[in-house]
Amino acid sequence: MDRIYLDYAATTPVDEQVLEAMRPYFDETFGNPSSVHRYGQQAEAAVDSARETVAAVLNCRPEEVIFTSCGSESDNLALRGATLTAREKTGAKWILTSKAEHHAVTKTAEQLEKYFGFQVAWLELDKHGLVTPEAVEKAICGETAIVSVMYANNEIGTINPIKEIAEVCHRHGVLFHTDAVQAAAYLPVDVQALGVDLLSLGGHKFYGPKGIGALYIRKGTPLIPVQTGGGQEFGLRAGTQNVPYIVGFAEALRLAGKEREARVEHVRPLRDKIIGTVLEEIPDAQLTGHPDQRLPQHASFVFKDVDGNLLLTLLDAAGFACSSGSACKTGNPEPSEVISAIGLSRDWGLGSLRVTLGSGTTPAQVDAFLKILQSLVEKARSFSQK
Repeated sequence: MDRIYLDYAATTPVDEQVLEAMRPYFDETFGNPSSVHRYGQQAEAAVDSARETVAAVLNCRPEEVIFTSCGSESDNLALRGATLTAREKTGAKWILTSKAEHHAVTKTAEQLEKYFGFQVAWLELDKHGLVTPEAVEKAICGETAIVSVMYANNEIGTINPIKEIAEVCHRHGVLFHTDAVQAAAYLPVDVQALGVDLLSLGGHKFYGPKGIGALYIRKGTPLIPVQTGGGQEFGLRAGTQNVPYIVGFAEALRLAGKEREARVEHVRPLRDKIIGTVLEEIPDAQLTGHPDQRLPQHASFVFKDVDGNLLLTLLDAAGFACSSGSACKTGNPEPSEVISAIGLSRDWGLGSLRVTLGSGTTPAQVDAFLKILQSLVEKARSFSQK
C-alpha cells in the first residue's frame, strides 16, 4: 500500500512553487551577498526582496526581520540576546516561560539559569496546556527580563492568547517573545495585531525548506548577537546568508498568508473527524490540548495503558507516519514534559499520539487511518498489560 504521512507538524514537504523560486539561486545567481561585484549585488537584492516579502506578511519593517538557520536558532537569539541585554541595562534576572514550550526555549532558559546566573519561573498551565494572561500577571515582576510563551503548541495543538499576554507584559515594561514556529502555517502572524516584541519562525513547518528560519525583532528592542563575526543581518547574526533558502522561506511564508483560509478549510473537517471518531470509538482515549482553541490540522490523544512508541511502530508498519509529540521526543520512554505538565499520570502519559494533517491529506487517507487505529491501539494495549 502507499504510505500515508500524518506528521505535518514535524515537517512539511517543500512546495513546488517554493522550489521553483529557490532554484536559480543555487547555480545561476549564486553570489555571496556580501561581495561588492555584480554577482554579490544580485544575491543581496534577492535577500532584500525576500526580507520585504516576509515583512509584508508580518506587517513590520524589513529591517525588523532577521534570517536565521531555523526556529530553534531564532528562539535562542531571542532569549539569550534579550536577557543578557536586559541584565546589562537594568539588572533584570528573571525568565518567565512554561514547561509546555519547545526545547529550544526551555533548554535555553535552563542553560541561562545554570551558567549565566538567571532565574527561571515556570508559568502555570491549565489542564489544556494553555498559559493565561492571569498566570503571567501573577508571575511577572520588576526584575523580569523576558516572558516567552509559544503561539501554538507543537505537541498538543493548544493556541495561547498571545495578544492578551503581550498586553500584560507591556504594562510591566517587560519584553515578550513568542515561538510561532508551529503557528505560522495556519494562524495570522501580524506582529502589530499580536503586540509581540520578538517572534520566531521556521521555514519547514509551512512548506519551505529545512535549515532556514527568521526572528522578528521590534525596532528599538535591545538585543545582543549570539553568533558573532561579520556584520550580516544588521549585525545580529553573523555568517554568509543562505540565499536560496532565504528566498524559499519568503515564498513559503507568502503562500501561507495567501492560502491560509483555503488550507484551514481543507484540514479542519478532517481533523474534526479524527477527533470525533477516536473519542467515540476507542475506549480509554482522551484528547490532549484545548478542545476548541487548537490548531486546525492538529489532533492529539493519550490512550490509557498503551506504550506510545509501540503504537507508533505498529502504525509505521501499517503504513502510517504519526508522532508521539514533537519530532524531537520520538523514542523517549518517558512521558514528555508537556504531557507531565498538564497533569496526566504515567499510565495515560506514556500513550500519547499526535496526528497532524496537511495539504496532501485526503479524506480517503483519514478513513484508512481511522479504520485501522482502534485495532492497533488494542494490540499495543495488550502488549503493555502482559
